[in-house]
Amino acid sequence: MAYDEGLAEILRDALDGTPGIIEKKMFGGLCFMLDGHMLCGVHKGGGMFRVGKDNFDAALAVEGARPMDFTGRPMKGFVDVSDEAVADDTRRAELIALAKGFVTALPPK
Repeated sequence: MAYDEGLAEILRDALDGTPGIIEKKMFGGLCFMLDGHMLCGVHKGGGMFRVGKDNFDAALAVEGARPMDFTGRPMKGFVDVSDEAVADDTRRAELIALAKGFVTALPPK
């Protein structure tokens, strides 16, 4: 398994009760989709959150967050976070709120 199941369980618990959430294995990790849009996920060594361009700077201000660049090029609107940031209740809640704020504004797929 290419991702930490413990971090996945932390995100499952944090997203429990959110309507429209499904899990999908992608890119060697596990993504949580909201109404068909990628919201967040876990991968080897941490997690990622889709916060959008408007929330990007606020997300980068969270300790443990950095621009996501799996392909060697930064992905605008996505942040990569350390496993410590995913595990920390306060930081995780802030990142989930930023991601939900962006994703819920998108039309459902």
